[in-house]
Formats: sequence, C-alpha cells, structure tokens
Amino acid sequence: MSATHTTTRPAPAATTPVSRMTALARAEVILLGRTKGALVAALFAPLVLPVSTSQVSKEMDLAEVGLSTGTLVLPASVGFSLLFAVYSVLVGALVVRREELVLKRLRTGELRDVEILAGSALPAVLTGLVQCLVLAVGCSVLLDLPAPPAPHLAVTGLLLGLVMCAALAAATASFTRTGESAQVTPMPLMIISMMGSGMFFPLELLPDRVASVCELLPLTPVVTLVRGGWTGDLSAYEALGAIATAVVWIVIAVFAVRRWFRWEPRR
Repeated sequence: MSATHTTTRPAPAATTPVSRMTALARAEVILLGRTKGALVAALFAPLVLPVSTSQVSKEMDLAEVGLSTGTLVLPASVGFSLLFAVYSVLVGALVVRREELVLKRLRTGELRDVEILAGSALPAVLTGLVQCLVLAVGCSVLLDLPAPPAPHLAVTGLLLGLVMCAALAAATASFTRTGESAQVTPMPLMIISMMGSGMFFPLELLPDRVASVCELLPLTPVVTLVRGGWTGDLSAYEALGAIATAVVWIVIAVFAVRRWFRWEPRR
C-alpha cells in the first residue's frame, strides 16, 4: 500500500494598509516618471516661478507692511510647489488612472478606497514635501533670511497644505472627464491662488474688502502660516483663524470626494 503524501502550500503573507499603500505608491512613482509633461511641471515650475515673484517684489513697498523680499518669496515658493507638484499632478494622475480602469481594478483587491487614494497621492505629496524643504533652504540662503522664530507655524502650514492640496486634487478629479481636460480643470484654483493668496501680492497691500475675501481662499492660510513662521509677528488669534480656514477647506474637499468621486470612466 502506497503512502499518500500531501503538500501544504505556505499561507500568503499577510498585508497591512501601510504595505498595500506603499506598493501602490511605488507603482505610481514609476508611472509618474513616464509622464514627462507632469514631471517637468512638478519639478521645474515651482523652481522658476519664485524668480518672477522676486522680480515683482522690487516694485512693491514691502517694508511698509513689515515684509522683505525673502518673506514674500519663500511662502510663495511653498505655495507654487503645493499647486504644481501636488495638486496639478495628482489631478491628472487620478483622472488618467480612472479612465484606464486602474482604480476600478484596484477596488476588486484588498485595497480599501481610502488606501487607493492615499497610496496614489503619496508620491506627489512626498515630492511636494521634499521640494518645499529644498526651496525653504534655498530661499533662506539666497535671500539671507534668518532662522524662523516660529518654526511650528511654518511646519503646521506646510502639513495642512499638503493634506489640503491632495484632498482638493481628488475633489477636482471627481469633476474632470478626461486626461486632456485634467490639464485645464486645475487652472482656476491655481490662478486664483497665485493672484489672491498672497503669493505674488501680500494681502496687506490689497484693499481691506478684497483682502478679507482673499483670506478665505484655500491656499491663503498656508501662505499666512508659513510667512508667520519666518516673520514671527502672527498672533495666536490670526494663527488659529488660518488653521481653522485650512481645516474647513480640507473637510469640504473630503466631503466632495466621498460624495462625488468616480471610480469608473465618466461616459
């Protein structure tokens, strides 16, 4: 009588949310590297635009409102990086992945919806974070800025900005039909932010009513907090107001994503 031998296959390795998001993020990095247009916009536009801000600042009386070229250009640099490296790139990535049915296929596996969105956003967020840190160091050295007296405000503003721009990108992708239109739909927020969030023109130089409206724009609290970190003249009331405004925008964006985000192509 022959003995029957049974072979047992090893159980598949258990995965965690972190491991699943990390694997998805690695795949997104590879895909981002193949998208030359998005890569150029993410890496080079935020490095060039601060030069324009520096040129514009020479036509302003910044000393009158307690600012300098450095305290105008550095927060603007952070804003440019958030808009181009995080917001714009992520809108395009999410729309293209949706149209190619990548998001739909990912939902059939272990990944949860929030893990798919977080893993897809991770490369853009990390790119924006590294870029902001490099720009902050570069501006500090080139524009002779001292160490920030309130670094906690700058760090808070940067982190809120990264989360906000990722959430706003997912919300914008919800209403973007094709990969081609993804080059257009981010533009309104980007232009409004560059013109009205204190990146090219400090709000202190604008009429009071206009400045009051601009304070409510999504990127204004980020610029305000980063600038306050370097000037040290932001009161606790102003800092809390900026944080509250940023949190409200994050909540609005998350609600929009939960309500309207599409996982299949918009036909």
